[in-house]
Amino acid sequence: MSFLKRFFGKSGDAEPDIDAQLAALEAQAADARPGYVGSAFNKAGDLALKGGRREKAVGYYGQAIDAFLEDAQREQARSVANKIIRVRPSAVRTLCTLTWLDLSARHPAMALLHLRDYVEAAKDAAEQQRAATQIYLMARTSPDSEFLGAVADGLDLLDFPKRAAEVRSWVTAGAPDAISDDDERSQACLEAAVHSNDSDIELIADDPDDGPDIDDSAAPVDVADGEAEVGDDTVDDVEDESVEATDDSASDGDAAESEDDAALDDDSAEVDDDAAPDDHSTDDVEAQDDVPEPPADATDAAGSSKKGRSGKSRKKRKKKKKR
Repeated sequence: MSFLKRFFGKSGDAEPDIDAQLAALEAQAADARPGYVGSAFNKAGDLALKGGRREKAVGYYGQAIDAFLEDAQREQARSVANKIIRVRPSAVRTLCTLTWLDLSARHPAMALLHLRDYVEAAKDAAEQQRAATQIYLMARTSPDSEFLGAVADGLDLLDFPKRAAEVRSWVTAGAPDAISDDDERSQACLEAAVHSNDSDIELIADDPDDGPDIDDSAAPVDVADGEAEVGDDTVDDVEDESVEATDDSASDGDAAESEDDAALDDDSAEVDDDAAPDDHSTDDVEAQDDVPEPPADATDAAGSSKKGRSGKSRKKRKKKKKR
């Protein structure tokens, strides 16, 4: 009987207080050393998911990804990102991050799969320009002709035909900024994953010669660290955010010199974040990826990122858009 009581619990036992357990894990994450923060948030996500709190689980998983990326723990970040995709298959920004991480981990088949899903989800969420910018950046680093062809097809689907033609020409000629060294390319893609959801990335226009081009700071190789890892600490995949950009109207010139000066108004664009599908929660999804615990010397390993990502203040992550 004692075994059965331990297994099933005593009659009349109160249900475990999930809120108290989640609060304890949050406190653990706040006090954890670098290299261990992501593990606490990942456990909180698993606990919330098991308790049927799917949206809360996604939020914890997002924070886990941020922490793992800050500590340069790529595989752990990939594992948790896949958990989010199982809960929300159309999580646009998570798919973007996951595609970059696939490229960094040198998993070309998974990169192609998640690229396709990312393009479709971004189109459904009306995030074509941001997605076009991200996959164009991916193409610039890749020497893989099959991946370049897939990016070109994706740009066509996102209504960027001129950029698609440009990338398609790289299939034979090679991308002008392609990184041939595997380790270098992996590091560049990891840095790009960290910054893939920055709100201040300059978005590309369809015309390669006439329109805003990619800011140097947005290029994967030269990305400076200082931004808060893919969505920052309050990642809520369900929330839709909009970013409005308005251009100043052109001022009138000297009437004596020109009578035809007119005010120039640019259309303001509203971009939807990570529009969630109508209903992806019909079945309870159990998290199946066991994220490996970081090694005891994870504190030192965290400093290996080229840009010194772990040395940056976590407060900078507030600049990040929510997942």
